[in-house]
Parts: sequence; C-alpha cells; structure tokens
Amino acid sequence: MFVLPGKVSVYCFLLAQSSLLVFLLGLTRFQDLYETAIKYCFYYLLAHALVMNLAMGMLLEDFLYKVAVRSYLLGAVFSCGVFLAIVGPPSWTIFGWYMCVLSFFHYSEFLTIAICNPKTLSIDSFILDHSLDYKIAAAASWVEFFIEHWLYEDLKMARVIPTAGLALCIAGELLRKTAMVTASTNFTHTVVSKKADTHSLVTHGVYRFCRHPSYVGWFYWSIGTQMILANPLCTVAYALASWKFFNDRITVEELTLLNFFDYDYVDYQKRVPTGLPFIKGYRITD
Repeated sequence: MFVLPGKVSVYCFLLAQSSLLVFLLGLTRFQDLYETAIKYCFYYLLAHALVMNLAMGMLLEDFLYKVAVRSYLLGAVFSCGVFLAIVGPPSWTIFGWYMCVLSFFHYSEFLTIAICNPKTLSIDSFILDHSLDYKIAAAASWVEFFIEHWLYEDLKMARVIPTAGLALCIAGELLRKTAMVTASTNFTHTVVSKKADTHSLVTHGVYRFCRHPSYVGWFYWSIGTQMILANPLCTVAYALASWKFFNDRITVEELTLLNFFDYDYVDYQKRVPTGLPFIKGYRITD
C-alpha cells in the first residue's frame, strides 16, 4: 500500500515542476512572456518557492510538512536543471543534466522506500544528510566544474563523455531502484544488526547476477555524475572513494548476513559475485 507521506512527496515534487510552465509555454507560444520570465528568472522562482512553502505550511504539519518541503525543493532543483539544460549557454547544459540526475536520485530514494518498505520510512530516507564525506565530495565536484569552466570553457562544451555519463547514471539508477523493490521489506538504508522475523535471503531477480545490486547501481551512478560534469579529476577520485566506501560497507554487511543466514549465505556467495570490481566481500575462509 502506498502510504500518505509517499503520496505527499509525489504531489510536491510534481508541484515544483509547475514552475517550468511559464518557460515551456513561452518556448512554444508566448515569446514576450518567455523573455520576461528569463529576465526575472531568479525572482520568479523565488516567489514560486515562497508561495508553495506557505501553502504547505498551512496545509501540513510535522513529518508531512518536512516531507513536502524536501520533495518540493528537490523538484525545484530538477526544474531548474531542465530549464538550464534547455535555455542555458551550451557550456552550462551539462550542469543542468547534473542537477536533474542528482535531485531525482535523492527524491526517488525516499519514494522507493515509501513503496517497498514504508515501515522504515523517515526524513533520512532522502539521504540528503548522508555523511560529511558525501557533502565534501559533492562540493569538490562543484568547485572543479566551476574552476574548469572558468579556465577552459571548451572542456564543458563536449558532449560525448557527458552523454555517456548520463547513460551510466540512468542505468545505475534503474539497477539500484530495481534492487530496492526486489528486496522489498528486506531493504534498508542502514546495516541492521538484528534479524527480524520478516527478513529473508533474497536471491531472485537482479540478485541472481550480483549480491549487492543496489551498491553496484550507486557505484556507477556516482561515477556517471562526474562524467556528466566533464570533471576528469573528480571522476577518478569518485571511482576510488566509492570503491573504498563500498568495499568497507560490503565487508560489514556480509558479516551480518552470514550471521543471519549462515550456510545459506555461504552457498550464495560461492554462486554469485558482489558485482563490484575487485570486491569479494567477507568470506568465512578469510
């Protein structure tokens, strides 16, 4: 059953897309309206956000309000990304793609948990406050983009690598969300230390091909974001940092899974790889 917070998040994420209507209508028919909107773009988007936030504050309380605000803001970032990709200077198009990919990833994390495991749903399900390292990595990628854009704008005009990065992000996103839905109530954003009665070893669907498909999807998605931005330094740094993070995470998680499922998981380990390059996970023989 699709819970109320999930429904609220959908409404508010889509509500934010209404900020695009003026621009999209202007592109097709109302040129004067479009040019005016471009000129006063910042003020228009700010006014739209303030009005929507006021409406949400009047209609919703506590948890639902927090969900609504975050969903709206992520939707607004997505809208701005679409706008930038369509009408922005060519060297900024890829940053528009990046905004869409990043905002949709965080929003869809919450939405997917609302669908497949609503009992664990919380504000943390947006994983916006993932970790300090995550924030530093994001900031580093923005700094690299802006510096390189300033020093060598032509680097951000290329489309082959950013397009490949966009495809990688979409594939990674689809794999991760498929894994989450397949695992259903067995999926959580944190490693649990106590086995619940509802826990079962999932070995069907995408789990037939790799033991940690959600991590595989996230790993390649993170690299894809830097390819979109045409960030050569952060592409390498993200690949190395993500590999280290998931190597450590999988080791800890598999210790728990071996404790939960004993030799059933040992047999599963023998048959199916982790899915990530050069990561074997934790094995009893180790």
